Amino acid sequence: MTQAIATVFIDNDRTRVTEWRFAPGAETGQHRHEYDYVIVPMHTAQTRIVSSEGETLADLVVGSPYFRQAGAEHNVFSATDFEFAFMEIDGQEPDNLHFPPFRFVLASLSHIRSCAL
Repeated sequence: MTQAIATVFIDNDRTRVTEWRFAPGAETGQHRHEYDYVIVPMHTAQTRIVSSEGETLADLVVGSPYFRQAGAEHNVFSATDFEFAFMEIDGQEPDNLHFPPFRFVLASLSHIRSCAL
């Protein structure tokens, strides 16, 4: 299976911002999220998520973020026939969504949405 490409843009003691780019059929590999995180889709696409709880399909909609709590453990696969990407914003300490980086990213979605179209 093809590995999704992770490009880290920011990594400090408060936040990590990673772009995940998926070719058709690519996967992240099994991983566990140690911190709360937000996903911001850069394209509208579909993923297949495999975890100990089973397998689900998830629709990503460009510019529509979603939040997950720390502890999620899964492997994410592309379920589309085209390349797509999303940004993953991880807080680096518990209960971190009050940090300015998260507010900045969420407030900037209109810019991300216009760039992705």
